[in-house]
Amino acid sequence: MDQRAEPERPIEGESAPALAPRTGYLRGLSTKLLALTILFVMLGEVLIFVPSIAKFRIDWLQDRLSSAKIASLVLEAAPDNMVPDSLRTQILESAGAVAVAFKRGEQRLLLLKPNTSINVEKHFDLRTTSGMRAIMDAFDALFAGNGRIIRVIGSNDMPDIEFMEIVLDETPLRMAMIQFGFNILALSIVLSLLVATSVFLSLNWVMVRPMRRITMNMLRFSENPEDASRVIHPSMRQDEIGTAERELQNMQEEMVHMLQQKTRLAALGLAVSKISHDLRNMLASAQLISDRLILIDDPTVKKFAPKLIMSLDRAIDFCAQTLKYGRAQEAPPRRDHFFLRMIVDDAIDATAPQTSHKVVLFNDVPQDVKIDADREHIFRILTNLMRNSVEALQEHVAANDTEGEIRLNAWREDDTVTIEVRDNGPGVPEKARAHLFEAFQGSVRAGGTGLGLAIASELARAHGGKVELKDRPQGAHFWVIIPDRSEESSDGRRGELEMA
Repeated sequence: MDQRAEPERPIEGESAPALAPRTGYLRGLSTKLLALTILFVMLGEVLIFVPSIAKFRIDWLQDRLSSAKIASLVLEAAPDNMVPDSLRTQILESAGAVAVAFKRGEQRLLLLKPNTSINVEKHFDLRTTSGMRAIMDAFDALFAGNGRIIRVIGSNDMPDIEFMEIVLDETPLRMAMIQFGFNILALSIVLSLLVATSVFLSLNWVMVRPMRRITMNMLRFSENPEDASRVIHPSMRQDEIGTAERELQNMQEEMVHMLQQKTRLAALGLAVSKISHDLRNMLASAQLISDRLILIDDPTVKKFAPKLIMSLDRAIDFCAQTLKYGRAQEAPPRRDHFFLRMIVDDAIDATAPQTSHKVVLFNDVPQDVKIDADREHIFRILTNLMRNSVEALQEHVAANDTEGEIRLNAWREDDTVTIEVRDNGPGVPEKARAHLFEAFQGSVRAGGTGLGLAIASELARAHGGKVELKDRPQGAHFWVIIPDRSEESSDGRRGELEMA
């Protein structure tokens, strides 16, 4: 889309966006740009005017010296320098001088002298005047007032004359300088308006209008950030404006995607809460029935009934927690010190029924490894990691007619416990690693949700730890790192830990 396109209009049937109050025209960006352009052009003209007025004054005085030189030639040509008073007056008026003199050798000759006595107030030697001195003399002439008599000395190109000097009234010079200043001012105003208008129109077309279009789009997009039709369509410009448009488009598209995903997750969370409510009731009924299994006098039933009851208790508690905390974060961990191997056994028992006979789970955790953590959270972390491994292994062993194994190990280093879950499956594909622990994005298996690793990572972070994927020649290799509490909670330590 070309940058000259009009701002996007609301969709039919949709009210116009409630834009922020418009600023006054005099406070708008365009007006500020025009004012600044005029200001800077006028400032440039002022900087030009200062040396110009000084040069104008020097040229004016040099012209008077040249006229005086011509007058001196006329007088020298007269016999015995006899010049009638009327002609002398005309020569002085043509030179614009009151008196004219020159120096020849050691003699200083007064060619034209005034009829009355005069009082010279200021002396200027144009032969030695510097640039700064000329500027100061020019402004001195402007503010001196009328009627001041000055004496001006200048060089001469005649070989036998060292210099010429004239005495004149400065009033004509001052009036000429004032007129010159007004001419410069008028020219500056016209030039400023022409340049400012040209710059204003150019910048308004190149910058202000595209920026206004971006601003209007941002305001319109903020009305409904989930509407993908409100995303800006960048122009083909390759400058900073085009880059800003493309970056804005990327940001808006990412925001639309993120908000749509959060909306779906919110709907999914509501659905899960409803399902958890009904599922809790169903599990409660199953728990009542399973309690009667203990009364059956059968060794196999007595062996598995406690595990069944324990699994139902966990499921009911999990449903209750889901309803209680119906939000996108887990309950804070209720930490305790316990031997890790027992929880690993429970997690293996809960996962084993879901595996085929070709997948074997091994508990290699030493008997003496203790961990400071929430029992249920660790149980869920391990079951999620093992179920991911089971799903990957079952497809792998079925396709390659091999046997799979999942091994769990753990060790303590200072105040940190590391739990290792590894298998001999196909491993984690490279394309899944970037979003491995993100819900609905880190799934390795087709049709999977990726929730298992996301939940495990979130539960580990709640303990101040993390879940890491380690590089390994074969299979998936995860580390669950759980640090001890930095400070003990108010419930104190268990007695068995104090005895250890």
